[in-house]
Amino acid sequence: MTPPEALDTCLRADRGRLIAALVARMGDFQRAEDALQEAAASALVHWARTGIPQRPDGWLLRAALRKAIDAFRRDRTARNHADAMAHLAEAEAASDSADPIPDDRLRLIFTCCHPALDLKSQVALTLRSICGLTTSEIARAFLDTEPTMGQRLSRAKAKITAARIPFAIPDPDLWPDRLQAVLATVYLVFTTGYTSGPQEPRDLSAEAIFLARLLNELRPDEPEIEGTLALLLLTESRRAARTDNAGTTVPPAQQDRRLWDLAKLGQGRALLQKAMARRNPGPYQIKAAIADCHMADPVPDWPQIAALFTRLMDFEPTPVVRLNRAVAVAEAGDLFRALAEIEELTETLNDYQPFHAAKADLLTRAGQGTAARAAYDRAITLASSTADAAFLTKRRDSQPI
Repeated sequence: MTPPEALDTCLRADRGRLIAALVARMGDFQRAEDALQEAAASALVHWARTGIPQRPDGWLLRAALRKAIDAFRRDRTARNHADAMAHLAEAEAASDSADPIPDDRLRLIFTCCHPALDLKSQVALTLRSICGLTTSEIARAFLDTEPTMGQRLSRAKAKITAARIPFAIPDPDLWPDRLQAVLATVYLVFTTGYTSGPQEPRDLSAEAIFLARLLNELRPDEPEIEGTLALLLLTESRRAARTDNAGTTVPPAQQDRRLWDLAKLGQGRALLQKAMARRNPGPYQIKAAIADCHMADPVPDWPQIAALFTRLMDFEPTPVVRLNRAVAVAEAGDLFRALAEIEELTETLNDYQPFHAAKADLLTRAGQGTAARAAYDRAITLASSTADAAFLTKRRDSQPI
């Protein structure tokens, strides 16, 4: 393996751990990133001359600590950094390239997902710091320009420093709410990747599953983390069947089950059972249970899905959850109750594409063809992907005039 290959392999596997270790010692995101970048540049020179070290990650950590000390010395206000330099010098002297790097990634995740940052910044900073995505890759995922995303990341890191956001795991009284913020970030990363096309250079769904596995490893026996990982695996197991050969979206009930990934399906169900056995339900466990019921054999368990959405309302009493419950109620056999509930959501969800798609389907079943076509037209206009638009167009055009 050449030095560039060894460096790339190390950063792909351990960048998150290295950044977390550096932030823990410096208390500054930007200085940590700059130090690691300089250490990586030095590695290419030194490894080409002396050979690849036995522990490339340990070598990079020590080199980055030295680079950080040098940066403080070059600073015109170096006197103000005397304590920081002394602390880093102690850390560098105590570190050994053969020793395992302390895993501070859980603290780093909670810092990236602090509620003082907006959700998009939380996601971007998590992808950059923990997953190691480039600014360009993150910008592409969120349809931003690279300079715009670079500015967002810079502002987020500056805000963490200026607001003295702690690099710490939340106290027990703050844990439930802060954990939900972290899981919301992970789930947004997943859904962004799941709905993107195959042309994307980085699979964000895979990055989200990596994050969920990491959380589960760093904080075992936490039912909501287990539930989140179960939800991602159950959803991901259907990826190959979610569109047909023409690129049209296929609902779970109509998918070719032979295309499902049985390994991921089994892992997801095992995690869900493990989480539910702890008898401490939360929204992500319930969502995972809903996903599992959608995959029941031979058809989705709609009565149970409707009941689960009712339970989810206790945690997330949102119009979207009400919409999904109404759809499940209709599928379970109570069409007119579902229509009545959907009608109550018209003003709130008028710009929400799934609302009009669901309304169109239920109106069709109720024999209201003209109103159904109007709802389909609205849903097609609002569709965010060509696959969804093709599915809705096909449904609309198959209805009797």
